[in-house]
Amino acid sequence: MDGKTFACLGAIVFVAVAITATVIELTDKQERSPTSPVRLIPSDSDPLREGQRRCQQLGQKALEDAECLRVWSQTRDRFLGRASEPFSSPFSEGR
Repeated sequence: MDGKTFACLGAIVFVAVAITATVIELTDKQERSPTSPVRLIPSDSDPLREGQRRCQQLGQKALEDAECLRVWSQTRDRFLGRASEPFSSPFSEGR
């Protein structure tokens, strides 16, 4: 096989793979239904979110704050999908 034939064969294989990938991608997009993001907990009245904001405002002092350590633990559990006790912030009462 000379170089010209080899290059032509390579180009044909490349075009065939590109066409196949395009057809697969277009077919896959048509089968997917558009979905909207799911919000499990509304952010309006989420006491855990309020605790996170409070700890964020504390800055470095939050590392020594027991309440912030509890907030971070529950945030981690929520993120990882672990079951944990519901969070009730002592700072959200009276608001």
